[in-house]
Amino acid sequence: MISGFHENAIDEIVARCNGDIRGALKALLLVNEQLEAELAELHAVVAHGGSRGPKRGVLH
Repeated sequence: MISGFHENAIDEIVARCNGDIRGALKALLLVNEQLEAELAELHAVVAHGGSRGPKRGVLH
């Protein structure tokens, strides 16, 4: 079951894509790919016992 928060988020994402559901899905997939890449980078840093400072250019 989708919560009201998720319903609102979905509506906002679709609205930002001018009602284009396909465009909204594409945007979400691109964001997901970026987050997966960042997560993989963090896993690699942790695996090597290092630390990572803030990365410039990150949007979130």
